[in-house]
Amino acid sequence: MGLRVAQAMALLMALFGCGMVVNGLWIEAKAWLAEGLIDLAWQRTLNGQRQVTPWPWADTWPVARLESPRLGVSRLVLSGDSGSTLAFGPGWAEQSTLPGGVGRSFVSGHRDTHFRFLEDLQIGDILKLQGGDGREMDYRVVERLVVDQRAGWQIPLTGPQELLLITCFPFDALMPGGPLRYIVRAEITG
Repeated sequence: MGLRVAQAMALLMALFGCGMVVNGLWIEAKAWLAEGLIDLAWQRTLNGQRQVTPWPWADTWPVARLESPRLGVSRLVLSGDSGSTLAFGPGWAEQSTLPGGVGRSFVSGHRDTHFRFLEDLQIGDILKLQGGDGREMDYRVVERLVVDQRAGWQIPLTGPQELLLITCFPFDALMPGGPLRYIVRAEITG
């Protein structure tokens, strides 16, 4: 009886382990597929279509491409900044100016995935932004700061043409969320 119980336990543990591996591969496969579909939606946007969702049930679409040439990073910015949107990429806060428009654009992303590179941006770095109309603009990083959202710190929505990239802080925090935000402020160069 003891041998059969041990064999059954070993089989259950092996099946559980296989399930964990399959689940991990499934998550990676979905992320890879989503990235490709978002890129296709961006290409259709550049070809003149508007609000091209990457899949039929998506509630977001690409609105801009953000690049850091020095760091070799390129990210598609999605419409909206809900948790489901941020799972797929940085999100534009729709109450702010559309990235590349006249005024302040707020873009947020997760500190441990799409916006991990913010930690490595330096004052003076150039960020390239391509709008949905294909126009390209350069922004220069002018400020990096950490704010505590509990203090009620806010940036007015109206203001000069600038890009504010926002993520949680610290970058190596063990728990997600938290009250601190890391903000990179970049001004248009021309």
